Amino acid sequence: MKKLIIILTAVILIGCGVRKQYVSPDINTDGLFGIEYGSRDSSTIANMSWEELFSDPYLRTLINQALENNSDMNIARLRIQQAESSLKSAKLGYYPSFNFAPDGSLSSFDNSKTSKVYSIPMVASWELDIFGRIDNSRKRSQAAYEQSLEYQQAVQSRLVVTVANMYYTLLMLDKQYEISRNTARNWEKTVELMRHMKEAGMFNQAGISQAEANYYAIEASLFDLQEGINQVENSLSVLLFQTPGRIERGELDQQYFPDNISYGIPVQVLSNRPDVKSAELDLIQAHYSTNEARANLYPSLRLSGSAGWTNSAGSFIVNPGKLLLAAAGSLTQPIFNQRLNRTQLEIMKAQQEQALIQFEQTVLNAGAEVNDALTQIQTSRDKTVFIEKQVASLEVAVSSTELLMAHGSTTYLEILTAQQALLGAQLSEVAEKFNEIQGIVNLYHALGGGTEQ
Repeated sequence: MKKLIIILTAVILIGCGVRKQYVSPDINTDGLFGIEYGSRDSSTIANMSWEELFSDPYLRTLINQALENNSDMNIARLRIQQAESSLKSAKLGYYPSFNFAPDGSLSSFDNSKTSKVYSIPMVASWELDIFGRIDNSRKRSQAAYEQSLEYQQAVQSRLVVTVANMYYTLLMLDKQYEISRNTARNWEKTVELMRHMKEAGMFNQAGISQAEANYYAIEASLFDLQEGINQVENSLSVLLFQTPGRIERGELDQQYFPDNISYGIPVQVLSNRPDVKSAELDLIQAHYSTNEARANLYPSLRLSGSAGWTNSAGSFIVNPGKLLLAAAGSLTQPIFNQRLNRTQLEIMKAQQEQALIQFEQTVLNAGAEVNDALTQIQTSRDKTVFIEKQVASLEVAVSSTELLMAHGSTTYLEILTAQQALLGAQLSEVAEKFNEIQGIVNLYHALGGGTEQ
């Protein structure tokens, strides 16, 4: 008896590794964001709700509608329900299983009186989780459930920024359409003025034809812009899970964001971004799957018992039936499938290493996305300073050439060049304003914003 106790104690001590708790790996986040811009402290725009960041009431309405109706969000909710069911199932492993197993038989030998034998037992079975197989299975299911929550958060974050980017794209196209349409009206007046001046001998037909060609080109570009607007509206309608139609919206000039963008410290990415947390939950599942595979190498101890009524007492049949109680215990050690279990353990270890590499790669990708967004914001702001000066200079140039044209002291080439350059600069100014806003939205997403706080 003493030897048996010693052997069991040794086995239990050897199997302690199967209950090793998960410890988050030490990920070096120094310099994760690369080149730094703006404010770097513990505060971050990712801590703002999307309602705070996006002040446009039309955009807020669209985001709410997308979160309510989008098919990806509904699928994410169903995934959570599935994971909840799996977790509940794993937790049941701690409890005994009960089965109602009645049986009966009729027998007669050589036309003798028929014997009726019956048994109405309730059978219970309970596995003692000595080596943590059930516990590791539960923890793995817990991590899978938490990962389903992170998946929903990731879908929500992506949905919020996608709707925002599409909305601001519409505002940019609206503004470019407005500028092009106003330019076309001005060019139409210029062409008309040149025709009158031609009658006075101040312009020739070549200049008028060139001006007309440029006017027609701008008119044609309006159709391209309108087509682009229609395509973005349709794409946004799909996200909103509604039929294509016009999207109610504001204006680009009415959009405001803080000048000083707070992006926090790199380690916050680990706790804010759903994809980073999901990658770590993959690692957690792999850790407990490895523990579970290791536990399969050790014996399993199962207690079982039954209670019920039976009229079968060995070789005798008694009526009425009597109460029958039975209890048993079994210790099962894998022998012939030991090699299979060891192979499974090796597979789980390899998958755990793979999950660690993927987790580290996800963190690096997150840092690169933050740097890309910061660079986009700063580049757009730097370019806007010079584009605004360019627009101001070209507006003066256009006014001057129009004044000179009225007095017949300039050529049509100077007029066309000034107007073309101004239109291009104005469109670029709008595009850079959009790029800056898009950079802020992308940074918000890269830092883990747009999820439920």
